[in-house]
Amino acid sequence: MKKARLMSVRRPSPGLPGRGRGFTLLELLLAFVVFALSFATVLEILSGSMRNTVRARHDSEAALTAQSLMDQVGLEIPLEAGTSANGEFDEYEWEIDIFNYSAPGENARSVELAELTGIELLEVDLAISWGDPPRQQTRYFSTIRAVLANRGAQP
Repeated sequence: MKKARLMSVRRPSPGLPGRGRGFTLLELLLAFVVFALSFATVLEILSGSMRNTVRARHDSEAALTAQSLMDQVGLEIPLEAGTSANGEFDEYEWEIDIFNYSAPGENARSVELAELTGIELLEVDLAISWGDPPRQQTRYFSTIRAVLANRGAQP
């Protein structure tokens, strides 16, 4: 019975002393480099995502502000050629310019038709800016408004 017990004892193989007890320094360094590169890639993806989110927020707010300002043209902002207005709204600065519409090329018929029917076409240009000068952003919006040409004349 004693012989069976002695044979079942495991002994490390003589060719690989101490192997299997842990990691080598090279394996640890390699694992750390792989982790660091993966972590840096994930951080870059997250920061890019944050930049895109901020950019989309500013573009959306600028478009909503532009829509609100364009709705004020003709109500609070006079709809007359030569009118210029500017102001601030939250972190956005805006400037509106109104002038007579001159149709380019093939759209010249729309101006002729407007004149025949007593309508004046005005172009409303809006510029909205935000941010500090090195990273200042500006978006431009434009629309055409029609008004009666003789609206100021009294019968």
